[in-house]
Amino acid sequence: MESELDLNDIIQEMHVIATMPDLYHLLVELNAVHSLLGLLSHENTDILSLNDTVVDLLQELTDIDTLHESEEGAEVLIDALLEGQVVALLVQSMERLDEQVKEEADGIYNTLAIVENMAEFRPGLCTEAAQQGLMQWLLKRIKAKMPFDANKLYCSEILAILLQNNDTTRELLGELDGIDVLLQQLSVFKRHNPSTAEEQEMMENLFDALCSCLMLSANRDRFLRGEGLQLMNLMLREKKLSRTSALKVLDHGMIGPEGTDNCHKFVDILGLRTIFPLFMKTPKKMKKTGTSEKEHEEHICSIIASMLRNLKSQQRSRLLNKFTENDCEKVDRLMELHFKYLEGVQQADKKIEGEKHEMVRRGEILDDNMEDEFYLRRLDAGLFVLQLICYIMVEISNSGISQLQQRVHQILNLRGGSVKVVRHIMREYAESIGDGKSAEFKEAERKRIMDLVDNF
Repeated sequence: MESELDLNDIIQEMHVIATMPDLYHLLVELNAVHSLLGLLSHENTDILSLNDTVVDLLQELTDIDTLHESEEGAEVLIDALLEGQVVALLVQSMERLDEQVKEEADGIYNTLAIVENMAEFRPGLCTEAAQQGLMQWLLKRIKAKMPFDANKLYCSEILAILLQNNDTTRELLGELDGIDVLLQQLSVFKRHNPSTAEEQEMMENLFDALCSCLMLSANRDRFLRGEGLQLMNLMLREKKLSRTSALKVLDHGMIGPEGTDNCHKFVDILGLRTIFPLFMKTPKKMKKTGTSEKEHEEHICSIIASMLRNLKSQQRSRLLNKFTENDCEKVDRLMELHFKYLEGVQQADKKIEGEKHEMVRRGEILDDNMEDEFYLRRLDAGLFVLQLICYIMVEISNSGISQLQQRVHQILNLRGGSVKVVRHIMREYAESIGDGKSAEFKEAERKRIMDLVDNF
């Protein structure tokens, strides 16, 4: 070949193929993919400018709409790229770029777009991508002391994608001290709101990444040691935009038996003083952050339910005392929420029963898909929040503090509620509990809940 220029022209001409994904198999058979990846790893600086040309081409070839035009061609291309360790090569090429230079900063953005395209087409490659140095590079770039820009936003997006439903990448992030990186980056928003919509989007991505990581119990411990609870507690007090997401993080950090240590620590750092005012009154400002009242109340009730489930000894007493203070005002609020959500769910149930009746009349079959659809609609109407509220009701009624039990039953009778309805809701809750946990755990938890219900 005469020069890099000729090479450049040839790569430009290859853009034509990006409009014909059914020909992708030719790229692979003629070894073109292999050659393109070879250029990415080339040390020659003249070829560095070719780097951009190759990245542009790969971005166009992997364009998600194009990939879906010909699934067959797409599969062949993605297989060949992965076989050539494309992610490792892209990470190495990003390492060599200087973001102070606009063209090179654009190069990074385009490189990340290739990763996003491939991950969207084949979510299964996230594990491999993360392990080929991408996770480490993303964390390094996110914590780099540089002004906020489109690349940082994109990094936060890719990070959240890598962690979706993936315990392997969550574990990797934890091992790379990623929990600390996320907490440091989020701490900026403790007292300051994001200054632009883009920065707010980045903040949300980082919060999503954190929630995702907390699904893994090893990361709960890293979160605890990294003082994540203290940061979230401060955010709840500061009333900034970060408050809503901080609540979601606490919910993820305290739920289930793996949340026990976090629950105890939360009481020790005086978290009850922060959480109960938010329980008593749903903040008006929720609209700004795009959070619904239901979402807020669900997280709050879930946190209180987790504490009732996990707390022992004096921390448990401190929590129960909260329900007795000021003439049991927290119990009154709990019952107010109970009737609010009960009404919503009963309306949805009535509608669903009518539809089922109609379907049977028309001779249609109620298959599992339909049943799932109906169940989702009941959840939308607030079934899960209602279950949490009833769980809190039966827990505090079983606490051995007679005034709590009396107040719960007194309000139920006053407002024409019934113990039978609460028991029914709790039975359904007990049936659905413990997804993804062991059979022993499910059984023990189910028995524990049913014992509470029988004593209610």
